[in-house]
Amino acid sequence: MGACCSDVRGGQQAVGGGAQQRSQATSNAAAAAGGGGGGTGPNDAVDFFYRTKGVQALFTQIELSLSASKLLDRDIISKSDPMAVIYAKKRDGSLEELGRTEVIMNCLDPVWIEKINVAYQFEIVQPLIFHVYDVDTSYHKLPAKMLKLKDQEFLGEASCVLSEIVTKQNRSLTLKLHNKKGQVGLRNLGTITVHAEETIASRNAVEIAFRCSHLDNKDLFSKSDPFLRISRIVESGGSVPICKTEVVNNNLNPIWKPLTLTMQQFGSKDNPLILECFDFNSSGNHVLIGKIQKSIVDLEKLHKEKIGANFVLPSSRHHTHEKVLKGQLFVDHFSERKLYSFLDYISSGFELNFMVAVDFTASNGNPHSRDSLHYIDPTGRLNAYQQAIMEVGEVIQFYDSDRRFPAWGFGGRTYEGSVSHCFNLNGSAGSFEVEGVEGIMAAYASALRSVTLAGPTLFGQVINTAADIAGHSISCTNSKYFVLLIITDGVLTDLEETKNALVRASDLPLSVLIVGVGGADFKQMEILDADNGERLESSTGRIATRDIVQFVPMREVHGGQISIVQALLEELPGQFLTYMRTRDIKPQTATTPASAPPQDHPYVV
Repeated sequence: MGACCSDVRGGQQAVGGGAQQRSQATSNAAAAAGGGGGGTGPNDAVDFFYRTKGVQALFTQIELSLSASKLLDRDIISKSDPMAVIYAKKRDGSLEELGRTEVIMNCLDPVWIEKINVAYQFEIVQPLIFHVYDVDTSYHKLPAKMLKLKDQEFLGEASCVLSEIVTKQNRSLTLKLHNKKGQVGLRNLGTITVHAEETIASRNAVEIAFRCSHLDNKDLFSKSDPFLRISRIVESGGSVPICKTEVVNNNLNPIWKPLTLTMQQFGSKDNPLILECFDFNSSGNHVLIGKIQKSIVDLEKLHKEKIGANFVLPSSRHHTHEKVLKGQLFVDHFSERKLYSFLDYISSGFELNFMVAVDFTASNGNPHSRDSLHYIDPTGRLNAYQQAIMEVGEVIQFYDSDRRFPAWGFGGRTYEGSVSHCFNLNGSAGSFEVEGVEGIMAAYASALRSVTLAGPTLFGQVINTAADIAGHSISCTNSKYFVLLIITDGVLTDLEETKNALVRASDLPLSVLIVGVGGADFKQMEILDADNGERLESSTGRIATRDIVQFVPMREVHGGQISIVQALLEELPGQFLTYMRTRDIKPQTATTPASAPPQDHPYVV
């Protein structure tokens, strides 16, 4: 594929680090914490939730890789910055988004690394729609999932049925792009190629750290800015990129951060991989420095023998000959490990303990007024907070064995006369736990009668209280993980203190789910979510050890854009696994199969 561009935000973002995409830790047993690629699913937590509800279908997980050719150039000074979006077309004609690729800078022939996972059901027709967009430069700092598609320039669409792809001998299908509504028009909009591979369920993964020496310099006034791209050779003879290192600026002897590669990505240890070293250019025209073909077995041998492998470069004169270069690739670290899935932990006795905090600030509006987010309708119609508690509760109680929830309120003036930023929702001076979702609903309704809405909106105290509980549990057991659910109208006034609390909590077995109700501007919540790949930083300069926040706006759920189950559990397994793996905490019975039958699970309802 030569120097085709397949970078995230121009290549400076490490696809191998999993910052742009969802961490593959949310995938099945093939998941790798921070492994990159394939982040939109499948998801153990979601699949298991539905299976135990009796929603089971015979399906095969398929991973789709996308590339495009000869896209329309919409930019004046540079080339288009394309991103692809895949939709499933439902029976009623509506589109359900399955996933998005990363954005590739300045490229009309993109090869995207981000994979999209689809459940292939042979017994039904599954129409797929592919949209390609040119992402406006002003949005390049946002992660792909947060981009509003109406703000981007439409480059073309194509459609097919999933079975058309998987039944091809090489499992690849090339489609012509056309305008919306099927209009071909006079202009050639280019093509999109879709390649399908069956997801390999395996816990095997390898961690590899690469470095290079004596690379050829491709820059005139400085040194090259090298990065590695790793691709797997597929049965058809072509190759599919699976991950990439970060860019090391101005260095001919680069040392890259370790990469975790799963068997899902490399296929088998003997499967040939292509390792290409490029000099990064912001124009998107990355220059090939050299390439090597090696399998995982070969890379392990390089590490054991502490030797380097010379890069080669195709000869410009003789296409069949390759020039052996002085530059060499070294493997500084190589280790194999088992990567257990989220379900492996849950089914072996690990518990998710949920805690709830409700916003009682005045910005919600007077509870006696019909337009208040806290208005209790005498007809029984649920307000925004009640809807959130009920809908979220159905999901969260499923993973909590005793269903006793610590429940707090914040930002209200309690019966004691002072404003509290963490008071017991049930009004008890001693116990903060309530029984089940019904207990949360009853405590919430009771609190509205005895608590006066006040302010300001401070998350810090609630997060610190939850962190204290999570921290205390570590001395007793490693088998508990805590999830704090905060339901808020989104007008946050202690952003810095909240960030400090979250950074401190990032070392603990704790995740924070924030559900936004109402129509407020939730930009602050998106900052806390840290989905742009930049970890939160405290006021003292300390960086969070991991991302522990997931933000879900209820208006998107009620607008049908996302399912509440998928929204809540999208990042949670990855956050859970990152915590367990970085501390080398294994499931209590490591032989537990990843697909344990639902009826054997202690939490089945």
